[in-house]
Amino acid sequence: SESWRSRIAYHEERVSFWVKDRRIRAGVGKKHPVYDFIFDYYSFRPSQLLRWSPGVGHILCDATQSSFAGAHEFTPCSSTPSSQGIFLDAMTFPEHRIKFLKWALTYLKTIHQRPAQLGCFGLHEWAMLYKAEKPRHTSVPLRIAASTINEVCENLQIRCSHYDAFRFFTEEAAPLNIRKLSRETTTDTDQPGCIHVTMDLYRYAYKIAPFSSAELIADSFALAVKAREIDMRASPYDLSSFGFTPIAIETTTGRAIYVEKQRELMDQATSIRVRLISEYQNLLELRSDSHAHTS
Repeated sequence: SESWRSRIAYHEERVSFWVKDRRIRAGVGKKHPVYDFIFDYYSFRPSQLLRWSPGVGHILCDATQSSFAGAHEFTPCSSTPSSQGIFLDAMTFPEHRIKFLKWALTYLKTIHQRPAQLGCFGLHEWAMLYKAEKPRHTSVPLRIAASTINEVCENLQIRCSHYDAFRFFTEEAAPLNIRKLSRETTTDTDQPGCIHVTMDLYRYAYKIAPFSSAELIADSFALAVKAREIDMRASPYDLSSFGFTPIAIETTTGRAIYVEKQRELMDQATSIRVRLISEYQNLLELRSDSHAHTS
């Protein structure tokens, strides 16, 4: 019992800074151009991020459904002949979401096996400003002139492989991309070197919460924060007032730095992706075993 209690305490301590910071900003109507994206773009509320779960199938000895927030979804059981406990039964995972579970598992495995591409240089943020009448983020200034943004987009090959970045390109920028992307071809074009694909691991972790472990959600959240920082440092925006130095991808040196940071993020993402694959597979297998035993 001490083990799961200490895990809850550690998880809450780990993510509470981000939750408190977000809530303070929201309370005074203040925006952060880097970190708010993680809460606004991804549909996981701060209260959900705080919630702890061991994931599916793990028995919490001496725990009850009133032991901690969210435990009402757990099932009581006899952990030993002399003690009680609770566990998250795979059979309570909604039947209508099995299709997503199988698709996501295939997607994650495909990305894990695909070679990385590291030559995009974060130009997606530039393409979102190409020949635009006004910046997407009006709360922070641009660090370079609009004419320079246009020149960079025209002189460097835009190699975006992620649809959820591509779909925000300006109408004039879309034809400059090396390929036309669509929602339907996501599994065919996403690749492990992409910073947005790395960020999206957070989405796949929380999408099956509480059947995924809180530790995995927290790890993928922390990586998404790092990826977002690199993403915006490489953008044309001036974020110096928020403590961020630019990665000047309009220069040869800046592009080399971006690739180095991109590779570091990819290496960290690989281990998280492997853990995600394992948790998705475990949920499917436990559910399949339970079906076999009850049929």
